[in-house]
Amino acid sequence: MTILLLLVPISLLLLGAAVAAFAWAVRAGQFDDLDTPALDVLVDETSTQEDHAD
Repeated sequence: MTILLLLVPISLLLLGAAVAAFAWAVRAGQFDDLDTPALDVLVDETSTQEDHAD
């Protein structure tokens, strides 16, 4: 039962660190554009022989 005296403060510190990391990510703009990275996968950027025919 005395282990709770150690585990509860540690868990509260970890929770505070997670909240601080999330707040930093929101302020840094990490969640501004969620659609474009998913759509970039669908864009075909391979070059063909026709593109480089001189």
